[in-house]
Amino acid sequence: MIVKRTSRSRSLLLAAALTRSCQALLRARPPGGRERWERTNHAGRPVGLYAGPAATLGAALAAGRVRPGAGLAVLAAGVCGAYDDVAGDHRRGFRAHLGALREGEVTSGAVKLFGISGAGLVAGALLKERPLDKLLAGVVIAGSAHLVNLVDVRPGRAAGAVLALGAPGLLRAGAGGELAAGALGAAAAVLPDDLGERTMLGDTGAHALGAALGAAVVAGNRRAGLLAHAVALVAAARYGDRVSTWARAL
Repeated sequence: MIVKRTSRSRSLLLAAALTRSCQALLRARPPGGRERWERTNHAGRPVGLYAGPAATLGAALAAGRVRPGAGLAVLAAGVCGAYDDVAGDHRRGFRAHLGALREGEVTSGAVKLFGISGAGLVAGALLKERPLDKLLAGVVIAGSAHLVNLVDVRPGRAAGAVLALGAPGLLRAGAGGELAAGALGAAAAVLPDDLGERTMLGDTGAHALGAALGAAVVAGNRRAGLLAHAVALVAAARYGDRVSTWARAL
């Protein structure tokens, strides 16, 4: 019997294939040399940074195929995360970065905060029609990016969170289901190597996958759903240390 592929399965397979192909290409020919793309983890073993850019491109292209605004948000979140991976400092939390900004210092965290928030608002404006819905959509996309980065405290936590939180979205018809499938495909593609501590997502991949998840939520919900998600995500950001501690304990 021939099984007809749905649009959701196509999005999932496309994101997974793009992510795996990009990761393989980066591993085979890392721009700037292999030493630029490898770090030593807590166990003293080399870990590659290929998964982050690969997940960003895979998720962004799959999302952009469904809604260009969603693809833009995913790509922007990944780029801002990449900047933090390269130029990040030791300060944690919004207060620390905003405090430095008041003193005239633009930290990588501030770049992430304003860059991803701005991209989320632009994507929200493209995905929704009414002003309040546009604002809530921006909060959901940026908040989702931040949430996935908060739980990226151990191997597999970020990708696993995207798979767990995004799976219900596959039940939705239309753009919401397709965007959820794209986020899940990219996350599933990087999860084995992430769990095996052969690669790491970094801020690049965590923020991109989170933005992809947020875009799926936005496309699949009306105002009441957007408001509920926005409130939950703002609360998670407010108690970010507790969220990270909980994720580490799992």
